[in-house]
Amino acid sequence: MYYKVLGEKNADAETVVLSSGLGGSGGFWQPQLAMLAEHFRVVVYDQHGTGVSQGTVPAGYRMEDMADELAGMLNELEISRCHLVGHALGGIIGLHLALRYPALLQSLVVINGWTKLDSQTRRCFEVRQNLLLNSGVDAYVQAQPLFLYPGDWLSEHDALLQEERQHQVAHFQGMENLLHRLQALMNSDLTASLGQVITPTLAFSCKDDLLVPWSRSVDLASRLPNGEHTQMLYGGHAMSVTDPETFNPILLDWLLRHSSQASATPSGHLPTETSWPKH
Repeated sequence: MYYKVLGEKNADAETVVLSSGLGGSGGFWQPQLAMLAEHFRVVVYDQHGTGVSQGTVPAGYRMEDMADELAGMLNELEISRCHLVGHALGGIIGLHLALRYPALLQSLVVINGWTKLDSQTRRCFEVRQNLLLNSGVDAYVQAQPLFLYPGDWLSEHDALLQEERQHQVAHFQGMENLLHRLQALMNSDLTASLGQVITPTLAFSCKDDLLVPWSRSVDLASRLPNGEHTQMLYGGHAMSVTDPETFNPILLDWLLRHSSQASATPSGHLPTETSWPKH
């Protein structure tokens, strides 16, 4: 898979791996890269069959396969321990990674994730799937921002969205690849397994997320032996893009708290439940 390594160059540097959602492209994390690179070695990658990571995603593909692919990439990079930050599908990859390779993860951040698919998320996925099958790639891409961003942000960034639409159509991952990845995500059910995830995990939600109700992150955190929940009040499903000024300090606080250099008794940290307003 295609990847970039940014920030600290020392082979022993603490590493943060960024895993994107259904789109799969590492470009999703652009608003976080500079901040993270000041403190960590940062690995950002395009998931198999997306972006620059060319390839065919087979029928019967599973979230476990995505976790194995990421573990293989980290082995290639000789990374034996890391923090993983995953958005939606990327966070579900992280949970499967924590189950299959528990020694690999120092901490995990699951942004707008879930234990098993919620009816609202299923409804949104089915609408998007029908658009792709019945109306084509351009219609799918045109509708995608409706599920990701708040209405006022959409209105204020129309020119950017038009530019992104052209780019995303030109670099679309392919209908079969997307459908197979989507089916893997929809089939994932971790209800019976989360008690085995010992990795310290932050379930990070956004109150106005249309695609994934914030209550799914609360449920996720409650099922994890070392789970915490925190929430932003504004930003939609992709709040790391729409409001990085609020998102980035929360993420950095978590990562520094769980770094190997962190004090055993830090002077301050996030409570297990908090809501963060829009700046």
